[in-house]
Amino acid sequence: MNILLLGSGGREHAFAWKLSQSSRCSQLFIAPGNAGTSLCGTNVDLAVTDFDGIKNCCIEQSIDMVVVGPEEPLVKGIYDYFKEDPAIRHIPVIGPSKTGAMLEGSKAFAKAFMQRHGIPSAAYKEFDADNYEEGISYLQAHSIPIVLKADGLAAGKGVIICQNYVEAMAEFELMIQQAKFGDAGKKVVVEDFLSGIELSVFVLTDGENYVLLPEAKDYKRIDEGDKGPNTGGMGAISPVPFADETFMQKIIHTIIDPTISGLKKEGIDYTGFIFFGIIKVGDNPYVIEYNCRMGDPETEVVLPRLKNDLVSLFEATAARQLHEVKIETDNREAVTIMAVSGGYPGEYEKGLEIEGLDLVQEDDAIVFHAGTRQEEDKTVTNGGRVLAVTSFGNTLGKAVDKSRAILDIVHFDGMHFRSDIGYEFY
Repeated sequence: MNILLLGSGGREHAFAWKLSQSSRCSQLFIAPGNAGTSLCGTNVDLAVTDFDGIKNCCIEQSIDMVVVGPEEPLVKGIYDYFKEDPAIRHIPVIGPSKTGAMLEGSKAFAKAFMQRHGIPSAAYKEFDADNYEEGISYLQAHSIPIVLKADGLAAGKGVIICQNYVEAMAEFELMIQQAKFGDAGKKVVVEDFLSGIELSVFVLTDGENYVLLPEAKDYKRIDEGDKGPNTGGMGAISPVPFADETFMQKIIHTIIDPTISGLKKEGIDYTGFIFFGIIKVGDNPYVIEYNCRMGDPETEVVLPRLKNDLVSLFEATAARQLHEVKIETDNREAVTIMAVSGGYPGEYEKGLEIEGLDLVQEDDAIVFHAGTRQEEDKTVTNGGRVLAVTSFGNTLGKAVDKSRAILDIVHFDGMHFRSDIGYEFY
């Protein structure tokens, strides 16, 4: 079959790498893709939100399936766009409906959904310009630290953990009155702060059934020892040492099952991935957030551990036959380390030549491109997070060492990476 994959990051290179391995994939197109995805298929110069352009591409290239990587086209309703157009409604879209994508597109929607279905999460209140003064009073009476979340999509930057009242008041005002996050922050969800250790859990659902994918833990701070500002993710590990069978069963029974059944009860069409951002508080799991797609950089560490044919998995999803699927997983330790541009997550330069990619010869290791582009015969940087190096090892430490060794070979000016991904477990 001919497949169109939407997106341009490390997550999409990992998808392209996995999809292209399938005997079920005849041709793979990636829109817009990057220098890495071009090694797996054909890049198409289309924005992920250019729905009309995507439709035309599907017709011209006889596309049989669309796989959506990032959240924006899902929140904007690409699934519904296909379902409502007679010319393309026969093409399955791996991704939820616009209403289903609200689990990520609106923090207030997600919190209310969790509350309705008894899914454990932090207590919360929501505020906007109409009840702004009530929000101020609520903050003043609340214990510290406290969490402020922009309701809408804010490119991963809309969550602020406030350590004192001055900061909480200032950020609350900036979000609602000064539009710090634009329309995304017009409504603010104020949550209790939960203290614990986090992990990412992923399912693929056909709306009736689901399969559980390998879990992961990502590392968001820019500097070693989890210090410095937050980023989109500096690396990830899978499996997660503390996610034992007992804890995972708690997640399944108290979070995943009620989420899937809740979507079905409410008539929400959901065919795709659900990302559960989980925090372990004591021995119990709580939901920090939902995402309506796979995480990044977690995808780069999860998909390499997945032994199943990904195209066959997606076909079973589209046919609502996931109950017939058994997930097979590589039991080795996997580690992803991100190489980022100097200055990231602040300002950084683009267009820097990446050297040494042709010298990488490691077995059991993959270099995924995130923010790259091809410039004639050179691969150059084109984003803050540039490369994701994923390695396997019999131990976590050996996998880390392998990724670090590759990053000693690859180079671009100002390149920065954390050499301590997974540090607390080895």
